[in-house]
Amino acid sequence: MASFVHAGKKIVAIGRNFAKHAKELGNAVPEKPMFFLKPTSSYVQQPGAIEVPEGTTVHHELELGVVIGKTGRNIPQSAANSFISGYVLALDMTARNLQDEAKKKGHPWTVAKGFDTFTPVGDFIPPSKIKDYNNLQLTLKVDGKVTQDGSTSEMIFRIPKLISFVSSVMRLEEGDVILTGTPEGVGPVVPGQIVEGTLADGTTKEPISSFRFPVVGRPAFDSDQ
Repeated sequence: MASFVHAGKKIVAIGRNFAKHAKELGNAVPEKPMFFLKPTSSYVQQPGAIEVPEGTTVHHELELGVVIGKTGRNIPQSAANSFISGYVLALDMTARNLQDEAKKKGHPWTVAKGFDTFTPVGDFIPPSKIKDYNNLQLTLKVDGKVTQDGSTSEMIFRIPKLISFVSSVMRLEEGDVILTGTPEGVGPVVPGQIVEGTLADGTTKEPISSFRFPVVGRPAFDSDQ
């Protein structure tokens, strides 16, 4: 499933799965997993760049992605691990001003989350490289300064619960990715900056995966013309 970027049909993004992140945005901690969908056209891989559309305030959200290896529906938590083909370090880029506006109006977040390049990803990580997915360190730097540094141990809902819950709503298919939520420290990026992410073993601190993306501007486009 190293080809998940091309083979997957959907990106399922879990919201508010780290209590401190929910708090920093003034959101309530959910009683059950909440999620939204992102288009697979939002993927970007190295050596690509993150595009900031004109007129938007874009925030970074570093996440562990779970790559689904086979189709399943109503997957029990006890069987969830057998549906994982691997992992990926990812960013859920968010046009925060558009998301805030959508929230106030009760509208979907699709535009705020779905721009091209709004899901930057690193290389596919085989399961053999991860000893314990509940003990991974997620670190993000913007221009060399650490902005996010959290552990998957802080997740409110663990990966088996996420797989089970999502599959109770919609079928998970080979190549789909579940973004498992972001730790606190989300913040803006602007053209000219460099964003670097690292996934490491929470105990040994040994790096498992990393990426580096430049940030560029995206010119405005008038869809009414």
